[in-house]
Amino acid sequence: MSARAGILVTGTEVLTGRVTDRNGPWLAERLREIGVDIEAIVVVGDRPQDMAAALGWLAAEGVDLIVTSGGLGPTADDLTAEVVGGFQGREMVLDEALRGRIAAILERLARRWKDLDLNALEDGNRKQATIPAGATILEPIGTAPGLVVPPASGEGPTIVVLPGPPSELQPMWHASVATEALRAATRSASPIEQRMLRLFGIPESELAESLRRAEEGGPSLERLEITTCMRRAELEVVTRFDPAATEDYQAFATFLGERHADTLFSDDESSVDEQVAALLLRAPRQTLAVAESCTGGLVAGRITDLAGSSAYFRGGLVVYSNDAKVTQAGVPVELLEEFGAVSREVAMALADGAAARLGADVGLGITGIAGPGGGTEEKPTGTVWLSACRSDGVRLEQTITMPGDRANVRDRTTTFALHLLRRLLLAPS
Repeated sequence: MSARAGILVTGTEVLTGRVTDRNGPWLAERLREIGVDIEAIVVVGDRPQDMAAALGWLAAEGVDLIVTSGGLGPTADDLTAEVVGGFQGREMVLDEALRGRIAAILERLARRWKDLDLNALEDGNRKQATIPAGATILEPIGTAPGLVVPPASGEGPTIVVLPGPPSELQPMWHASVATEALRAATRSASPIEQRMLRLFGIPESELAESLRRAEEGGPSLERLEITTCMRRAELEVVTRFDPAATEDYQAFATFLGERHADTLFSDDESSVDEQVAALLLRAPRQTLAVAESCTGGLVAGRITDLAGSSAYFRGGLVVYSNDAKVTQAGVPVELLEEFGAVSREVAMALADGAAARLGADVGLGITGIAGPGGGTEEKPTGTVWLSACRSDGVRLEQTITMPGDRANVRDRTTTFALHLLRRLLLAPS
């Protein structure tokens, strides 16, 4: 059996939802990459008894490794190193060499502020340099060192202690992988394959039926761990398996591809964003411009998140008021007066105007009602019109009405818009 790990995310700010946990999922994927399976991700507040209880539960589950994030700062509530030291049966000791290295970092930081309490700074330094005896030190990225702490008894999981900020945690994790202590704890690691299929325009019930058909007489699923998730209006099918089951996965992927050929758009983990970019860049290269109302620039944001977007993205217009639609996107006043700002006709005019005003080959227009209080019986909240046009005259349009709050409507609309662009770019002249 492959090595197994648990992840312990600490911080009351994460537990209460004020901060979204980015470290747990990131660490889970890094562990899979080195062949370590995940038992659980546990989130606890900054309470020593809760941290200790979570460590005890994960250890009782028989994991080989526990990775913690957070609780390594200089303040009184940062107690992870002390709790881990006690759990592993190791005395806390001041590492003078580490204290000196942290002091050098603090000296550079202190130059930015005047009138600092130097005694408080030194107290924080000593706290961060006090570590479990025998721990492997991971050099600080900020001021907090990371630690790899094996159990003093030799029985139980090794614990990797990492800081909370992702900018510090991520490089420190890569350093921990090179330590002898972590390699020893994960010596039973074995490769874990993970593949993802993406579908759009299909409910989960249809996929559930396909999985039942597979179990009843299709490809064998026994050696495949299949999970499904509806995210951003797309259905993701993620499969984990031992490399020995590769043929089983390929048979399963072929089975789904044949049953859902019209909705399966990605079998290589590429996103619709990446596919739109690739289609724009293929010869002859085309450029894109967008004019957004209810999505407030979110489509442009997703496009510009991709590397090299300046090669195909001319720009975006965010036009909420009627005056902005007229002056910035060139929407005729008479269209607004006759059909209203949220209408098929205005979506078309936004697409045409974006392409014309920004000199693009492809235009995308979006107008809708995302927030509460703006809907009517004829056009309820969640009603969105989308239009996409090409310079050769090909145009695709879509009207959708979706439930949810403002954030949900806006987020899902961006996905619908990108899939509309993908279909337009694939359409023949």
